[in-house]
Amino acid sequence: MKNQLLTIALLCLFAACNSGNKDQSNAKVYTNSTEDTIHESTVDRGEMLVKALGCHDCHSPKKMTDKGPTFNTDLLLSGHPANDSLPTYDLETAKKYILFTPGLTAAIGPWGTSFASNLTPHDTGLAGWTEENFLTAIKHGKYKGMENSRDLLPPMPWQTISVLPEKDLKAMFAYLQTIKPIDNLVPPPIPPKQ
Repeated sequence: MKNQLLTIALLCLFAACNSGNKDQSNAKVYTNSTEDTIHESTVDRGEMLVKALGCHDCHSPKKMTDKGPTFNTDLLLSGHPANDSLPTYDLETAKKYILFTPGLTAAIGPWGTSFASNLTPHDTGLAGWTEENFLTAIKHGKYKGMENSRDLLPPMPWQTISVLPEKDLKAMFAYLQTIKPIDNLVPPPIPPKQ
């Protein structure tokens, strides 16, 4: 019995010593601080919401593959690439349909041409935004989150996203402030052609 207890104790000690040797470069670090735990769970929830609501569908540039477009992981949520040129299109078709560029970051329709915004925390994106700006943009559909600015253009589904509880919108903003900043100045919208 004494030898069995000694063996169990040694195995536990061995397991404890070796657990520190694992590669933890991708592991999340949690502390005992309630504030850190709340922040971590808020950011995690924000990430889940951004993914589940399809923000990447329009705001992340794509790479074209033989299976269709896939997210360009180097440019996640950076909006319509500033250096992309628009394909030519038929004016009459644009008045009756919504046309998307192959990367799905620009949409052409009766309102003109709109470009998906840069949602990264770069100066060309959301770096200067406050949580209140984000809430105004999503709840009231206002460009740059300013009350007196123009309305957000289609296909941005702010009306649908605006029904989320405020804590979820705040979680989305908290997450967007943690992602990689990407320098990409998205072009302004183009009015409809006459």
